[in-house]
Amino acid sequence: MNGYSGSSRSPRTIALIGRYQSAEIAESLRSLAKFLHERGVTVLVEEETATTVGREAGLDHWVPGSYESIGASVDLAIVLGGDGTMLNAARRLARYRVPLVGVNQGRLGFMTDIARSDMLTCMEDLLDGRFVSETRMLLDAEIIRDGREIATNLALNDVVIDKGAIGRMIEFELFIDGEFIYSLRADGMIVSTSTGSTAYAMSANGPIMHPQVAGIALVPLCPHALTNRPVLVSDQAEIELRVTHATDCRVHFDGQVTVDLSRDDSVKLHRSEYSICFLHPPGYSYFAMLRQKLQWSARPKGQ
Repeated sequence: MNGYSGSSRSPRTIALIGRYQSAEIAESLRSLAKFLHERGVTVLVEEETATTVGREAGLDHWVPGSYESIGASVDLAIVLGGDGTMLNAARRLARYRVPLVGVNQGRLGFMTDIARSDMLTCMEDLLDGRFVSETRMLLDAEIIRDGREIATNLALNDVVIDKGAIGRMIEFELFIDGEFIYSLRADGMIVSTSTGSTAYAMSANGPIMHPQVAGIALVPLCPHALTNRPVLVSDQAEIELRVTHATDCRVHFDGQVTVDLSRDDSVKLHRSEYSICFLHPPGYSYFAMLRQKLQWSARPKGQ
């Protein structure tokens, strides 16, 4: 990880983004907005967040703004919530290359690494340029039907093809860089970045990938043949999944955006031209985060 590129100057304009309809996040956001304003920072609050929080706050020292206006004008964005809130913000702001800071208001919080109780203390380090930056890749996906593109999307965690609500397995073919790899009968397939390796892919026995690993994990979901194991490929690989048989097949982007698929549809995936910059407080360690979140250092009860 590198020192934050803005370390030579204090950020002057900061966006705040939070999960909607959450009293805890509203309280934290108001406190953070006040703190930043008192230190001369211009504060923008994402407009849907502002609609909820603003009615309760009665504060006038921040301005509501769309993701477009945030992307065009801020030095960085602070996301208050869990990993789901961060995933949504990352996809919306990726094209603007806005650095992101995560304040954990959820449960696990693999990407939102600042505890709520430490929020204001950490902001002093942020404003003084002592945070460190880390770049994470995204996946670009396009869905092809009858030879034409019907949908595109970005994913920071993963792109998942699954069988939907129907109990039957689906069948599809996997191609990497144009080469046929195998036909798969399974409940689905997870195509995961290193960021997503600690999400759905981990639950499906995929590998945990350090963020500096330049790779993409292909993790089958309950494959019919037990020899279909997770495979790690280069982040430069062109991946294609062609649906050959399905009753109710779907593709999910970060578990938040879903598109229905039909037989003979193709999902093409590759590393996006955009990336996400996470800013971490001083002393951040990826492995320390894993030990805490996965309780690797916890002793068995009764010992």
